[in-house]
Amino acid sequence: MTDQDGDWNYHLRILSNSARDSTDPASDPSVLQSVKKLHGFCKLENSDDLVARIYPQINKVFQRSVASLSQSESGTSKGLLLLAILQFFLDFGDMVLHDADPSLRSFFRSCLSREFSDAAVAEATCEFLIVNKRKLLASFPNLLPQFFPLLLKLIAWNWEKLEKSFLKIFPGLISPGSFLPLFPSILDLPILVVALEKVERSSGSGSRVGGSIASIQKSAAPEMLLALMDEAYTGSTIGDGGDDSESEDNNTIDVADPLFLELLKDENDGLAERHRASPALNAALQAAASGPRSERMKQTLKIAPRLLDVYFSVTLRDANDSLICALIPLLMTRNSTMFPDKNFSHEIRRRLLEFVLAAFQRSPNFIALLKKPIIDRLGEAYDDPAKRELALQLCWAIGEYGGGGESHKEAARELFESLELLLYENLSSSRLGLRQESGNASRRTTQSRLLCFVVTAIAKLATYHRELLPRARVALGKVVRSRIADARVWRRAHDYLGLMNEPGICWSVLGPSRVSEKRFPGTVNWSEGGQKMVAHIPFHILSEQGGPPFHDFALSDVIPQN
Repeated sequence: MTDQDGDWNYHLRILSNSARDSTDPASDPSVLQSVKKLHGFCKLENSDDLVARIYPQINKVFQRSVASLSQSESGTSKGLLLLAILQFFLDFGDMVLHDADPSLRSFFRSCLSREFSDAAVAEATCEFLIVNKRKLLASFPNLLPQFFPLLLKLIAWNWEKLEKSFLKIFPGLISPGSFLPLFPSILDLPILVVALEKVERSSGSGSRVGGSIASIQKSAAPEMLLALMDEAYTGSTIGDGGDDSESEDNNTIDVADPLFLELLKDENDGLAERHRASPALNAALQAAASGPRSERMKQTLKIAPRLLDVYFSVTLRDANDSLICALIPLLMTRNSTMFPDKNFSHEIRRRLLEFVLAAFQRSPNFIALLKKPIIDRLGEAYDDPAKRELALQLCWAIGEYGGGGESHKEAARELFESLELLLYENLSSSRLGLRQESGNASRRTTQSRLLCFVVTAIAKLATYHRELLPRARVALGKVVRSRIADARVWRRAHDYLGLMNEPGICWSVLGPSRVSEKRFPGTVNWSEGGQKMVAHIPFHILSEQGGPPFHDFALSDVIPQN
């Protein structure tokens, strides 16, 4: 080390002078270079004494830089300098008993919240998080989940350059504390971009978005407090400002809007109820959806589905049942509430439905536990196509998993009653409306599809819970006797009524897909078909084959080709 004494002493003097100087340390480019050089010396020598000599000066520079953030304009050099010092703290903090947690939080709150729109700082932050991901998750497990709103702002603004880097970081944002609030934040990523671009237009510079948000949040706090007090005492809403309070640009979100401020927050403070009835918000979203889109918005509409894929895969792998059970009602609510873009909505809804069905397959008892929100969603089957599709998938899940299983008799009965009501309402509306709207083929097709799902769910649920068989026969009988029922619906109801007279065959066809201990005479376990001889299949399942049993037949006689 003696050959390098002059070098590290020189760099240490630069830090010492910077710590004593009244100017901002980041304004001198040599300070950043000295920090990196001293970090390299410490790694090369692996000397506790050297680290102990360097640490006080580096710590002073860090504190001076953080303190100057509130007094001077933030810039790229300051973010890079703080990241270099944080790397020193993480690598050598144990030698000098330095707790890096307060320093990391200071960086996120004071620096990154202002500089996330700076491409150089954003890239350096992602590299820092990737390099130290394992150490951060082990030593500071709540750090990244707490600041996931800030990191989502960072990636929404810089996705094109940081796509691969952020996908490596993203799983670290998921924890029990951030699990539920992270989901709506991913869905609202396009709305976040709308808000960020509004700030960019008002500030006149994309690189100053973070600083403008900080000033908006600071100035809006007293105004929001007065608005909340006014709402509490007078009953008026926060958005009631009269015609005079409207801005000239009525297609943008007002900075005093609670949702606007929540979208731009930096820290996770739990799952908050987001009010979406704001006329300003609806106008802004419609304008963003119908008008020309920026490249950033186009990228964001592709980001959210990919992040949702990672979120759901981590959820199914790591999350416990209580968290997943709490997430499903939130998914059902948000299924019809998202950014109004056709392709984006289609991709998001497909993933939501796939996850809900995967969760029910993993834990069928969720259907019984969530019977109330499921029943509510069944009642919304007529509202719009998104809610109708969700109701269809829920009908399938109710029938496929027997309303939660054989042990949930009461929940199965309540779900069965909801399916009955849905069936009778559709039959009544068919009698009243379809004759008058004989040319509306789309409505007839949609209603027939819904009735097919409902009829199947009723038959399968009654197969699981045989005490429901009498009511199921009555319900299916009404469909069969209905003269105006669609031919597909009529055929399905007719076949199910016939199957119910043969318990063994009915359980084989309509029973659970999973292996079950409950077996009736003549039951076929289709999953074992590849290991069984043809003669093991009961002869009465050959349908219309008459005469005494015979042994000269092929599988095509058992399983028709068409």
